[in-house]
Amino acid sequence: MSSLVQHLRFRGPTNQPKAPPKPVQQRHTGILQDQLRRAQRKPWTPSFSLAVRILFLVRVTGAMYANISDCDEVFNFWEPLHFLDQGSGFQTWELSPKYALRSWAYLLLHILPPRIGRVFLPGDKRAAFFALRIFFATVSVLVEATMYRTILTKINERVARYFFFLMLFSAGMWNATTAFLPSTFAMHTFALAFSYTLAPASLANNKRTLASTLLFAAGAIVGWPFALALAIPFVIEELFVYSADVVTPQSRSSWMQKRFTRLIGSGVLASLLFIPVIGIDSLAYGKFTIVPWNIIKYNIFGGSDRGPNLYGTEPWNFYLLNLVLNFNCVLPLSLLSLPALVVTYYIDRKRLGFVSPTSNQSSPFTILALRLAPLYLWLGILSLQPHKEERFMFPAYPLLCFNAAVSIYLVRGWMEVAFIKLTKSPYRASQTYLFRNFTFSVVVAASVISVARISALYMYYHAPLDVAFDFKMKELPRLLNDTGLLPIYPPGTNEEDTPRIDLTPVREFELNVCLGKEWYRFPGNYLIPNGINVEFIKSEFDGMLPRHFDQKLPEKTNEADFWSRLSSRWWLRPQTTIVPDDLNDLNKEDERRYIPVDQCDYLIDLDFPRHPITSPLEPRYAVMDETWERIYCHSFLDARHSSLLTRIFWLPGETWQKLNEFGDYCLLRHRHNVIAKEVDVAQRFGHVHRSRY
Repeated sequence: MSSLVQHLRFRGPTNQPKAPPKPVQQRHTGILQDQLRRAQRKPWTPSFSLAVRILFLVRVTGAMYANISDCDEVFNFWEPLHFLDQGSGFQTWELSPKYALRSWAYLLLHILPPRIGRVFLPGDKRAAFFALRIFFATVSVLVEATMYRTILTKINERVARYFFFLMLFSAGMWNATTAFLPSTFAMHTFALAFSYTLAPASLANNKRTLASTLLFAAGAIVGWPFALALAIPFVIEELFVYSADVVTPQSRSSWMQKRFTRLIGSGVLASLLFIPVIGIDSLAYGKFTIVPWNIIKYNIFGGSDRGPNLYGTEPWNFYLLNLVLNFNCVLPLSLLSLPALVVTYYIDRKRLGFVSPTSNQSSPFTILALRLAPLYLWLGILSLQPHKEERFMFPAYPLLCFNAAVSIYLVRGWMEVAFIKLTKSPYRASQTYLFRNFTFSVVVAASVISVARISALYMYYHAPLDVAFDFKMKELPRLLNDTGLLPIYPPGTNEEDTPRIDLTPVREFELNVCLGKEWYRFPGNYLIPNGINVEFIKSEFDGMLPRHFDQKLPEKTNEADFWSRLSSRWWLRPQTTIVPDDLNDLNKEDERRYIPVDQCDYLIDLDFPRHPITSPLEPRYAVMDETWERIYCHSFLDARHSSLLTRIFWLPGETWQKLNEFGDYCLLRHRHNVIAKEVDVAQRFGHVHRSRY
């Protein structure tokens, strides 16, 4: 029967234009050249869009769960932004017009994300806080993905893949990418600049010079001026290295003149960034101000009795130890990159290109060495400075991962050379899994160790953010409920039909939340509802603490001054032009910062029950049960009495955790003060107080 069946096939339309063939992706275009399997399928590498999606998942997770590890981030950046946005906050001496070491232009760049966050959750400052952190994460994702794809085309596909995963899981990047710090801003702009500088310099590529110069300048002018040292190898290449140009001896003079002219022109154009920055900072401080110069002047020419050394000095190996914590085996690999390049030049030279350069050209060795040099330069400069802080290394974090990725690739090349020499068979070398397993093991090991470090930071030190959450989401609603200030909904009302709790009435209590020895772990007023006063009590710390920004302008202001007149009319908060008389640059204590302990309604304190530390100024408030009630406590690692390995990394299981000691990071409630205020507010509003006793 089937033979009697006829089939008809209709030909498709022939008048439709054919789709253009997809362009063939060129391979082996980078500085480093694979020697095995060149004609076979390329190694798997995420596309730009896939890289963005993977990075976004990790970076937004970091935005939601990463700790705030530096009190400078809170008091020098979160707090002044809170003042711009909400009209209240703490002011450090660096923000006094007398010293003007912090750029309000940099702060103003970040005013929009918190306001967008409050559009989605009106009245919730926590939403504003996390909106800004997610903004940082998004910027970092785009920058990292761009740098990754540039490495893929300009250096090598395998190097790009190693770089991507080293960056993705790095504990250092977890901390740095969502931090509200100028060094993070510099890290983002400089990583984007390096994406341009990975292409060899040439007279035909003006875009490379202009874009790199603008980005380096933005990171230094708006962010952190000292980070400009990372651009020194770029400047050397632009001015003195042939790179992609072929220069004969006769044309060398004109070539150098063109390179100099181009770089100087780009620098002049980039310097125009000073205009808006100086304008905004001068408005904010009420006088003509160049903040980058003030930073340089204070840190270099401040004199022996002032300067950064007042705030602590560290030994020369501080950064090496800190980088081992944040990058584990990635650090030694990154420091191996230049020596590895030299070894490769002698034993595997074809990996640096199949054609030897002439005297009129730059070798791939020179070009790659210039891209590896910034990390060494930066680490050397910072290690020589007495005052050291983790955040100073942030701008070099992407470069550290890049150097490590190059090292992994070059070591893989040595293994290939050794294998071929032993087996006399390039074919067997192309078929073995030995090299792939080696690089896979290194990247996975670095990633697993980094995840263990990230987990330790969260499990051991996240308590300050947890306590702030408990105060806002649990204690304050209880306070309103016990005083009858929460609306009563009909029985059976679904939770999704219940509006968010309005915490505005907490202003009626005039609550004081106090910070003693834990002042430097305060996460900021964005996590404390408006109407709550955050105050300091005296502790053993005898240095300069922040003050509250002035809420009002003095009656007599210098309206005759040009910048003061502009500030009073055009600046968001003209109070920033006031010169406080209780701030100094000598880190000297001012007793006016403190309130008596008996005026505190809540107190945030850390107690180590098994290894208590006490003094007249720092008693164990958490065990003073007659006065203070422990309402919310979270575990906090006692690093002094914990094993070195277990306090650095977190692993599941009791065996691991038994080697650690923990304290209690607590929100304490003053038994008498709070109950008195509850009764008073309930009576004023005609409600019955629901006593807890």
